[in-house]
Amino acid sequence: MKSISRRSFVGSAAAGFAALATPSVSAESGLLYKPSDWQMSSFDQLLKQHYDAKQLYDITTVDDGNAFDHMVNSFNGLQFGFNIPAGKIKIIAAIRGFATVLNYNDSLWDKYRIGELMKVNDPKTAKPLTRNIFYTSSFGNPPKYTSNDPNNDAFAEEDASIQALQARGLQLLACHMALHGQSIFISKKLKLKQEDVFQDLQTNLLPGVIIVPSMVSAIAVLENKGHYGYIRM
Repeated sequence: MKSISRRSFVGSAAAGFAALATPSVSAESGLLYKPSDWQMSSFDQLLKQHYDAKQLYDITTVDDGNAFDHMVNSFNGLQFGFNIPAGKIKIIAAIRGFATVLNYNDSLWDKYRIGELMKVNDPKTAKPLTRNIFYTSSFGNPPKYTSNDPNNDAFAEEDASIQALQARGLQLLACHMALHGQSIFISKKLKLKQEDVFQDLQTNLLPGVIIVPSMVSAIAVLENKGHYGYIRM
């Protein structure tokens, strides 16, 4: 296993994601997206680019971020068990419904008290989360791993953080309709203007997230046109 080159790649790729601009969203876009309202060209690349293995995770619950542990298993099984080159593996996280909070950056978690309102607790403290603990690697930024043993949790390819998975090729998708629904919920709970919350949610997602018009429609396109293997979480 060529872990050293992969580790250097994790650091550089993570830095690249951090430098990405905020997702492009039209301020005039309404409830229903038109092609000009969203990053359709970026989505099309997911359909057109060639990969030897393509998986689509349909994520509807936070579940302590367990879906990302399964993605680690997918990447490792495909790369090391089936000998598929790392660059030839593509995994998409289709995050929708309640799980949409997984796409929020720390500022949204703090500003809108996401952990408290959505009842998402820290697995270690059982208290409401105030930041997106599923994004940043526990090994630092950029991550610094301490083991060369693939059976050790400190091995690069065992890192289940979103940050590390993005470096391996994970693409996050957010549902426009779910963002709208959560903006209504948050605005009512905190007595805020719904339109402002909606715009804030769309423009403060994690680096590299692509917002799609509706996730159930995007999943259909990815399965039929992109030939992604579907996994429901």
